[in-house]
Amino acid sequence: MSKSILITGASSGIGRATAELFLGSGWTVGLLARRADRLEEVANGHRRAIVLAADVTKPLEVETAVAEFATQAGRLDVVFNNAGIFTASGLIDEIPLEDWYASLNVNLSGMFLTARAAFAQMRNQAPIGGRIINNGSIAAHVPRPQSTPYATTKAAITGLTKSLSLDGRAYNIACGQIDIGNARTPMVEDLIARAADADPNAPVMESFAVEDAARSVLHMAELPLEANVQFMTVMATKMPYIGRG
Repeated sequence: MSKSILITGASSGIGRATAELFLGSGWTVGLLARRADRLEEVANGHRRAIVLAADVTKPLEVETAVAEFATQAGRLDVVFNNAGIFTASGLIDEIPLEDWYASLNVNLSGMFLTARAAFAQMRNQAPIGGRIINNGSIAAHVPRPQSTPYATTKAAITGLTKSLSLDGRAYNIACGQIDIGNARTPMVEDLIARAADADPNAPVMESFAVEDAARSVLHMAELPLEANVQFMTVMATKMPYIGRG
């Protein structure tokens, strides 16, 4: 039996690249996002791809998707807790409250609900255990200007990761966090375009191939449960993260 991974936000960006890499590596992959048609494009008829149309902000949909995937795959070995959004930039008093609540619902509650359902499955399956990989962000440590909702939710994911890692010990559940900086996803390409519009003479934002971020997730997932990458940072080499860059 191949190992199994459930990936949220699998229809685009890092989630899609990760799903395609895991499918190519022989894993059974649960593809979870809201739009089934886009997930079918990712699955591309692959026999080990399981399409799970669900909204990570809705508890019952998440629980049903996790249970369905575990049934079809035989067990749940890994979850890549990846779904997230980046709302429009602005100072805190300019940010619409609906953007704040949307960020909380997807980036934080969505990750909590997915981890909750996965944890329950992993501690009740036989053999017991599994791995949860949370997609944080370097914004958890050094935020972009005018990104309060995103930076706040991503910093909270670090607390979620630590709590899951601690509570999972008794059940052979490992939890780690990957902080990805400027992988070339549609979201980052949009940020690059916004920056160019704001200042056409500014240097182009440094970025790197999303496939390299996916390979980092694969490394974390392939470790035996006795080993864990607690935190990993993978980013564009020249982006201004360390010191003044």
